[in-house]
Amino acid sequence: MSKNLTKYVCQSCGYVSPRWIGKCPNCSEWNTFVEEVSAPVRASRKTGVTSKIEPVSFDQIEKEDVPRIKTMLNEFDRVLGGGLVPGSLVLLGGDPGIGKSTLMMQLAIALKDQAVLYVTGEESVRQIKLRAERLNAISAKNILLLAETNLDLILDVIDSGTPDLVIVDSIQTMFRPGLESAPGSVSQVRESAALLLRLAKTRGIPIFLVGHVTKEGAIAGPKVIEHMVDTVLQFEGEAHYAYRILRALKNRFGSTNEIGIFEMHDTGLREVLNPSEIFLSERNYGTSGSTVVASIEGSRPILVEVQALVTPTNYGMPQRTSTGFDYRRLALLLAVLEKRVGMNLGQQDVFVNVAGGIRIDEPAVDLGIAASIASSLRDIPVDSSSVAVGEIGLGGEIRTIGQIEKRVHEAAKLGFKRIIVPQHNLKTFKPNGEIEIIGVDRIEKAIEALIG
Repeated sequence: MSKNLTKYVCQSCGYVSPRWIGKCPNCSEWNTFVEEVSAPVRASRKTGVTSKIEPVSFDQIEKEDVPRIKTMLNEFDRVLGGGLVPGSLVLLGGDPGIGKSTLMMQLAIALKDQAVLYVTGEESVRQIKLRAERLNAISAKNILLLAETNLDLILDVIDSGTPDLVIVDSIQTMFRPGLESAPGSVSQVRESAALLLRLAKTRGIPIFLVGHVTKEGAIAGPKVIEHMVDTVLQFEGEAHYAYRILRALKNRFGSTNEIGIFEMHDTGLREVLNPSEIFLSERNYGTSGSTVVASIEGSRPILVEVQALVTPTNYGMPQRTSTGFDYRRLALLLAVLEKRVGMNLGQQDVFVNVAGGIRIDEPAVDLGIAASIASSLRDIPVDSSSVAVGEIGLGGEIRTIGQIEKRVHEAAKLGFKRIIVPQHNLKTFKPNGEIEIIGVDRIEKAIEALIG
C-alpha cells in the first residue's frame, strides 16, 4: 500500500514546499505554511475505451447570444457589462464592514422573479433576516436562507431545489469533509471554488462568491481563485466616507474599466446617478490649492476636486503625502515643477488629496494636481469656473489624452465656463460652443491660464 503524500502550502500565496519552513520564500510572510495530506495518484492508461474525444473546428461552433439577467441595480449592471450572465462565477472582495453582504442582499431582493439561495457561513439565518428587514424587505419570498459551511450538504440542497442564483458568503468559510485541512486554508478554498465553478457551468446557474481581503487590500486566498472565476469585483471605499465604489478587476463578459458608485445609508446602499455633482457639492470657492479635474472611469466622465497644501517644512526631510493619488506620480510632478517651472519645493511639505474618498489612477489629472500645488505655493486661488485636464511629461509638455469629448460635455453640463486641454487634442476635437476650450502645450502656459 502506498503512503500518503505530505506537503506544506503557504496560506498567503499558495507556494508549495516539501517541508515546513518559517518564512515563505515567495511572499516573505511568516508562519503561513499549513500541512496538507493527500493520497498519491497513480498514472494509468485505460484500455478498451470506445468513445473518443475530438477537437471541434472553429467554423463548426455556432454563435449563441446569451441573454443577460437584469438585476434592477443600474450601477451593478454597468460594472458587470449589462447584467448577470447565466453560468458565470463572480468573486466579490472588499474590506470588512464595507458593505459586501449588504450589496448581496440588495441584489437578492432586487431579483424578485428569481429564486435566490443565500448561503451564509458567518451569520445565522436570523441575522440575515434582520439585515433584510433593515433594507425594507419584509416579504422577500424569493430568497432562501441556508446557514451551512459543509459544501457537500450545500450541493445537495442546490440539487433538490435548483435555484436561479446562488450567493456564498463567504468562500473562506466553506469546507469539504474529504480534505483534512481546516476551512480557509489554500486547499479548501481552491477545491470549494473549483466545485462551485463546475456547478455553475454545468447547470447554468450564476454564483456569487464573497471573499475576504488581506491587510494590503488584495483578495485573500490563492491567486488561482481569481484565475478560475469569470469576474472579480472589488468593493472599496474609505471608512469615513459614505461613498462606495464597485470596480471590476477582471470580467470575461464586459469591460474592466467600468465602476459603480453607491452611497451607504441606514436603509442600505443607494445608487449615485450623478457622481460629479455629489463630489463637487462641498467645494469651497476662492480657496487656494483647489482644482477641478475631469476624470474618466470606464465610459463615465467624473468631475472631482483635487486639493493640495504646500507649507514650509519643520523637519529636515520634507513630507510628501497623497490620498487618492499615486505617491510616485506625485514625486514626478514635483520634480517637473521644480525643473521646468522653477518652483522651489525642496523645503516645502506637500499634501495632495482627492476629495470625496475616490481614487484616481489615470494620468489625465496631472495638470489639475500641478495647478493645485502651484496655487497653494503662491497662495492664489485657481479660477473656480475652469476645469483642467492633461498629462504632464518629464519635459514639461502637456500630452494628449483620450475621450476629450466626454470630459468637455460633462464640464459644460455642470456649468463650468472654461476647460484647459492639451493643444494636440484640438486637432481632432471640434468645439461646439457649449464651453470655452483653451489648448496649452506647456505646463507654464497651463498654470498661467488657471492662476494668472
